[in-house]
Amino acid sequence: MMIIRSFTLADVPEVKEFTDRVIGSNYYSTQELTEFYQQSLQNGHECTLVLEDSTGKIRGVRITFPPGQWQQGKGHGLSPQLWKFPLHQVAYFQSLFLDPPLTGQGWGKKMSLHAIGILKKLQAKAIVTHSWKQSPFDSSGKYLRGLGFKMIASHPLYWKDVHYLCPRCGQPCLCTAEEMILTL
Repeated sequence: MMIIRSFTLADVPEVKEFTDRVIGSNYYSTQELTEFYQQSLQNGHECTLVLEDSTGKIRGVRITFPPGQWQQGKGHGLSPQLWKFPLHQVAYFQSLFLDPPLTGQGWGKKMSLHAIGILKKLQAKAIVTHSWKQSPFDSSGKYLRGLGFKMIASHPLYWKDVHYLCPRCGQPCLCTAEEMILTL
């Protein structure tokens, strides 16, 4: 049995270990994850979610920032001139990571739909995200398009200045991000 629940400060150490294992060492620091807790909280709603199994182990994380509480993604490249709404009305899907044995089972979609429900309560007009173009079998893009996201721009070398070991190309990361938007 799995449950989707709000991210808490007590989750930070386990989420750090989880993201190190799943996406690459030091993609997120403990300090960043601690800041994300506050950044994800708005009007009593925590927008970042974790997926927890029956033993209490975190098996996924959906990092989400509500409108007015973010300026950019992890890398470089944002095209607000292509949006229909100003930045302060737009939420951001920062990251979604799942334990590899859970991929393809719909958990990413369930977590994202849960986050979208929270963002609608907070009156977000749209959600922007960056899809990993080089994801295996275009899994990142397929999942986002399945939620209704539309690609609006491409950003080569998006994660180049993020100091972590990319599972695809090492360091620096030479992958391309596709900026996508979902109107709510």
